[in-house]
Amino acid sequence: MARYFTDEHEWIDVDGDTATVGITDYAQGQLGDIVFVELPSAGTSLSKGGDAAVVESVKAASDVYAPIDGEVTEGNAALEDDPALVNTAPEGDGWFFKMTIGDASQLDGLMDEAAYKSFCDSL
Repeated sequence: MARYFTDEHEWIDVDGDTATVGITDYAQGQLGDIVFVELPSAGTSLSKGGDAAVVESVKAASDVYAPIDGEVTEGNAALEDDPALVNTAPEGDGWFFKMTIGDASQLDGLMDEAAYKSFCDSL
């Protein structure tokens, strides 16, 4: 499974023609304690760079953007009961949604883990 990152601090795991999306450990650290997550519904069409979800912390509310085009197939229901999963496991059980991959060529514009780490180190 390949993992890519955006400059807005989302990650996307690609498995065939489906993908799982969440926010990075860096992002959750900047937000602080997560208190609410608004996820897209299954069947929602997403456009690369468009609003996909909302995450609210004790500090602020922030949009989560779609890293690529596609259609939402599932939201992470566990986040409704325990939004703090985004803090404790942001790049694991704290994933936000799963989606189909509408245009795989859009993955080429995303960063791999080494490039993302370098990007974060420059912030």
